[in-house]
Amino acid sequence: MAAPDQQRHFVNAGVISFMAVCVAQIFSAQTYPAVRSVQQRLGAAGSTAAGCEVSDVTHEGLAAARIANRWVELVLVPKLGGRLMQVTFAGHAYLFENPELKGKYFPPLTAGARARWYNYGGDKLWPLPEGTADAQHWPGPIADALDDGDYKLTVVSRGPRCVVRMEGPGEERTGLQYSREITLGDDTPEISFHAVMKNVSAHPIEWSMQSVTQYDTADRSAAGNFNRNFWAFTPANPNSAYLEGFHVRSGLADDPSFAVSGGLFRLHWLYLQSEVWVDSPGDWLAVVDRASGYAMVERFRYQAQAEYPGKASVIFYKNGPAVEINERGLPEIRTSADDAPYYMEAELNTPMEKLAPGQTYAMDTQWYPVRSGREFAGVAEAGVIGEPLLAVRTRAGVRLSGSFGVFFLGRVTAHFLGAQGVELGSQPLGSAEPAETLNLNQVVQPPSGTVRVTVSVSGQHGENSGVLGEAAVTGNS
Repeated sequence: MAAPDQQRHFVNAGVISFMAVCVAQIFSAQTYPAVRSVQQRLGAAGSTAAGCEVSDVTHEGLAAARIANRWVELVLVPKLGGRLMQVTFAGHAYLFENPELKGKYFPPLTAGARARWYNYGGDKLWPLPEGTADAQHWPGPIADALDDGDYKLTVVSRGPRCVVRMEGPGEERTGLQYSREITLGDDTPEISFHAVMKNVSAHPIEWSMQSVTQYDTADRSAAGNFNRNFWAFTPANPNSAYLEGFHVRSGLADDPSFAVSGGLFRLHWLYLQSEVWVDSPGDWLAVVDRASGYAMVERFRYQAQAEYPGKASVIFYKNGPAVEINERGLPEIRTSADDAPYYMEAELNTPMEKLAPGQTYAMDTQWYPVRSGREFAGVAEAGVIGEPLLAVRTRAGVRLSGSFGVFFLGRVTAHFLGAQGVELGSQPLGSAEPAETLNLNQVVQPPSGTVRVTVSVSGQHGENSGVLGEAAVTGNS
């Protein structure tokens, strides 16, 4: 999000034509260095054949910790506000790292200093609501102890689940202190977060805690360009408090990036600054890079009766040029060093929480890095859906087809259901590998009376990891 010393005053649709003329020139003029993958710096993720490992490393000259298993590598830099700086899955690096600030560290601002923000990139925790109206608004992004403090890193466990805790300093203005534990298991790419905000003041406070993740939206095949096939999704609210199912908080009100269809809020990333709020009632958001075939699913817990800041459970911010009103009252395109990089923020919010002195509140989320195809239809329990499951009768049996990205290593099984939903039998379909797309196209022999088929994933030890898809059997017998 934008630095506080560059307050934005966005104009309405009356200046859209002016924007359109200028933006094309900006697109052609920008050139930015590509961000190197974590693997190029620290070695291949999954260097251990089994299990997970935690090790001390140096990241761009700063002390860091590396957590890895056979699929995933995480790089944590506690000095940079407790940031998770990079996530690499099967050779694909997800997060934006600011090339202008690599290897640099700026301590939190002292009282009375001019507001600044150092956008290192990565993933971090912020408070909401933002603003300067009163003490109950955070004047961020800003280089305070929450975002720019030196966090203390502790290795909680080295196996079979690797757990690292980062604990930050208290921040006087907000009365908040942040800490979080990041967990990576030995047999799954799943990444778990346990984030805690604590009231370290002597009086009651009320805040929402927000996870802020900056995803890299640069075109990896053409330096200096943005990825024109980068998307984000979250379930839309059929009873949304917002007129169109979402609220454009800043930027063009009719930004063509945003739409609601098929029960989903859809964001197609374009290089225009904008922030959009979504009162999603679902429990996930997905960031999908169709150009490379990788996606990230972030799961969270939605509380239907709770008060969310501005009613938004999910926020997306697109970095880029924007129109603002200058000191002469005229619209102009704003670009700065902060606007140049290609990235998008995915933000998950907790409800507003009142905390007495010493009281804490926790937010638990999970990330699932996964392979994806050219299409995206939604998120299931055990993976992402590219092409939904179909079950069509043929002379040879029932043909099952569909494409999925799986969250877990294990076995794929078809379950045959009768008219009352009773399982009549099952048939193995093969194996699930998180680093590979699962494409189903095979004929099965269901028992007589089968009317529906579900496809699920079970773990290496037989545990149920969830359903990938369910379909009614169609076609003639």
